Parts: sequence; structure tokens; C-alpha cells
Amino acid sequence: MPLRAIFYSPVTAKVLSLFFLGFAAGIPILLIFSTLSLWLNEAGVSKSEVTYFSWAALGYSFKFIWAPIVDKLPLPILTKTFGRRRGWLLLSQTAVVSSILLMSSIDPVSGLSAMAFAAVLLGFSSATQDIVVDSYRIECATEEEQRIIASSYISGYRIGMLVAGAGGLFLAEYFGSTSSEYLYPAWQKAYWAMAVIMLIGMITTLCVSEPDIIEDDNVYAYSTADYVRFFLVFLLSIVVLVVVYRTFPFAGNSGSTLINSLIGFLKLSLSISAGVATSFICSNLGITNKNMVKESYLDPIGDFFFRYGKLAIWILILIGFYRVSDIVMGIVANLFYQDMGYTKTEIASVTKIFGVLMTITGTFAGGFIALKIGTMRTLLIGAVLASLSNLVFSWLSLSGNNTIEALTMAIAIDNLSAGLAVSAFVAWLSSLTSISFTATQYAIFSSVMTLFPKIFGGYSGSMVEFAGYSQFFIFTALLGIPIIILILALSRWLEPEPRH
Repeated sequence: MPLRAIFYSPVTAKVLSLFFLGFAAGIPILLIFSTLSLWLNEAGVSKSEVTYFSWAALGYSFKFIWAPIVDKLPLPILTKTFGRRRGWLLLSQTAVVSSILLMSSIDPVSGLSAMAFAAVLLGFSSATQDIVVDSYRIECATEEEQRIIASSYISGYRIGMLVAGAGGLFLAEYFGSTSSEYLYPAWQKAYWAMAVIMLIGMITTLCVSEPDIIEDDNVYAYSTADYVRFFLVFLLSIVVLVVVYRTFPFAGNSGSTLINSLIGFLKLSLSISAGVATSFICSNLGITNKNMVKESYLDPIGDFFFRYGKLAIWILILIGFYRVSDIVMGIVANLFYQDMGYTKTEIASVTKIFGVLMTITGTFAGGFIALKIGTMRTLLIGAVLASLSNLVFSWLSLSGNNTIEALTMAIAIDNLSAGLAVSAFVAWLSSLTSISFTATQYAIFSSVMTLFPKIFGGYSGSMVEFAGYSQFFIFTALLGIPIIILILALSRWLEPEPRH
């Protein structure tokens, strides 16, 4: 085939589009995760408070709650002008840029609560962008094109994370903020730069076409009043969730971390239950259209349990805890590097640039291994390696070896393991998704994947302050043992099935 035909082929256009949309999706998460943690640490915020900020990313873990809103609610002007997916993409990307600019306007030294609010807004808007991009990615390509499209998206996502992680640290240090001399304007300018870079995603959204699929007759089959009431009840449910959460006894950072974690989980569970109950009460009272509620929430869940029966609960447990070892460890990783004496430039060079290359290498290795030995066996290998790699950091903390060579070795082992595990895990999650409920089911799976690790990880700073880094890393390695046992017990039933 001539080079010109390849370059201008529809598949090439999709690959490039998903690369840039993945890039835009990868920018925000580190701005409320590792990059923000270093900003807060330089500003003198305690480790326990820094790691509590990881909860700002819980929007990624609850996006299944409003994923049906994205599917069912047409946006005034935007939907008619740009289409179902592109309209929501443009709205979410605008919200991401606005949230980044809001964070840049706040100095955490004098406005820690305001920074927390801005970080939550960024988490919510970024999670919404992920919902739309995942739906667009699945709908814009045929079954045969999905692998190359997904690879392009993941590559773009990782490079976006690299820019927000390494790029953010390089810029903050370039503008004058260091671990010994904190300078707020330096971090402000770094976040300004990230907001400008996000325009790449918005430009891509304006350039791509709406997915060429046969629309479900029920997508926009309801009246404007039905959509408005549906959205208002959703907002009311969120308000009830927040009120219940704020009035519940506070789980502090003193005493037993296990007790605090259980109290925090109970607090969150009751809050979510109150929000869900509000939604269904409104439905039973006729405030919202019962068919909309059923199609949006009950049918996707019912389809999953119908297809997998008794195995469904075990599948959800495996999804919810598969990445607990590396996510909990990752929350304090940047704090650990900084406390070991590495500069932001060294952290960015090794953990971000080199680390991303190792992750991408591990991703391709995981895909190749999965083709040879199956997805579940690759999941098992990934779970074992993820746990063992955390022990390398325990050794690093005990040895006191803060050379670049030691950090490079640890990052190589950790990121290769993580890349292998994640590639197999994403392939498995995709196989669990029914094509009839793509957006909602994939949002549920990806939400469950990070929910419990991030809740538990919010206490990681307290655990480090209590036990030290070495014991903490050993503990995170031990967290992977139950997952290894679960994969061994269920592997013969959980090989991927063809998508429906």
C-alpha cells in the first residue's frame, strides 16, 4: 500500500485522534496526585494531610455514578452542534482547564481547604472526560481496529502523565521552587503551563468526527422535562451524599490506622447509600422517569450479574483489589524520593521519563505474554511482580542508598512490573464489558478498580509516620498475597469471553 494511502487512511486518523485524546486524559491525574503531593510537601503540609489529598482523585472511582448522565443527558447547544460524544468531551475538557487554573490561583500555605476543593473539581471533571473518551474509543472503531486504537490511547495517556509529572516538576524547579526554598509563583506558572497544554485535547475534539454508529432508539427518547428532572435528582443525591459524609463522625489520623480505615469506609458507604436511596425515592415518587433510572443504572448491572452469575461477586472483588499493592505504595512514592534526598529534577528524570519508558515496555511485554499464555496467567504474574517490586523500595529505604543508580534500578523493576500487570488487567476488563452497556459497565469496572486502594491509600501518610518507610513498603507487598490466592482459585473460570 502506498505510504500516502497509509498516512491518510481512516484507521491512521483514528489512531492519531485517540493518541491526542489519551494525552489530554493523562494530564490531570498527576496534577491531583504525585505532582500536587510534591507541591504540598514543599509548602510544608504534613505527610498525613498530603496523602489525604489523594482522595481528591476519588472522582475516578465514582464516575460510574454519573456515567449514565453522560450517556442520557443531551447538552444544550453542544449536543446539537458537536454531537453526543464530542459535546460532552468539549464540556469536560473546558472544566478540566478551568479547574487547573483555579488550583494555580491558590497557595496551599494559606488556602489548603480551597486547594482541596479545586483538586476535587479537577478530579470530577477529569473523570468525566475519561468516561467520554472511553465511550468514544470503543464506538469509533471496529472490533479489528480496537487493539491498535487502545494501544495508541494508552501511549498518549502515559505521555500525558509524563508531561504532567516530569514536566510539572521541571517547570516548578526551573521557575525557582526547591525543597529548601518554597516559591508559590513557580508552582503557579507550572500549572498555568499544564492548562495551556490541555488545549491539545480540545483542539482534537474540534477536529475529530462523531462516532459513526447506529444510535440506540432510546438514547434521547425522553422529553426535555424528563432529562432536567433526571439531572436535578442526580444533583440532589450528590448533595445528600456530601451532607451525610460531613455530618458523620470524623475519622482522624490518630490511633489505629486500621480502625480509621474502617470508620472511613463505613462513613463513605453510608454516604453513598444515602445518595442512592435519594435517587430511588425520587423515582418511586414519580419525580424522575422510572424507565430512565432502570435503563441508566439497573440494566447494565443486571446484565453483568446475568452473564456471570455467582462468579460476579468474585470478579468484582478481584477488580477492586488487584492494584491495591501498587496504588497504596504509589501515593507516598514521591514523598519517599524527596525524603531520600533526590531533587525534583532527578525524580522527574528517573521516575517520570525513564519510568514511563519502562511502563510502556512492560505494557507491550504484558500483551505479548498474554497472547502466549493467556490473560489470567499474565494477571497472576503481574500480581506477584507488583508485590515483590515493593520490597525493592523497602531495601532502598533501609540501605540509605540514594544514588541515581539505585533509584533507576528500583524504578525499572517497579514500572516494568506495573506495565505488565496493567496491560493484562485492562484487556481482561474490556472482555468483561457488554457492548450494549459499554460506557456504564466500563465506568463501573474502572471505578471499582481504584476505589478501595485509594480510600486505604489516604491513610498511607499516617502509616509512614507511624511505622517508617521500610515497614510500610513491606506491608504493601503483603497486601498482594490475597489477590494472588484469589487468581489461583478462580483462574479456570475467569479467562476472557468474547464481547457481547
